[in-house]
Amino acid sequence: MSWGTGTLVCREAVELVSDYLEGALRGRDRRRYERHLAGCPHCTEYLAQMRETLRLTGRLVPEDLSPQMQEEFAEIFRRWQAEAPPIAERPALPPVTSAGTSSSRTEAIAPRR
Repeated sequence: MSWGTGTLVCREAVELVSDYLEGALRGRDRRRYERHLAGCPHCTEYLAQMRETLRLTGRLVPEDLSPQMQEEFAEIFRRWQAEAPPIAERPALPPVTSAGTSSSRTEAIAPRR
């Protein structure tokens, strides 16, 4: 999932946290994600919270859910997917300066505990 050059904004980092934790981000995308984490204490904390949530809840597989719960989760996902703008319609990332940082700070702050 490559969105061109530049740095990630917090909203994108939050959206990609599952891919990062599952090892689905590769190469340049993973490096961009880790660069963002290195400079953003809010997203670093959010990542730590997600890791802790996963540790405490363990892994959930479809067989653990009743057919009714599986359908409810599928419906929630379908509604979320219908509301999310396609990646191509998301705002462009700000350019990276020579120092490796964004030239504008329009980042949203990740949810905090």
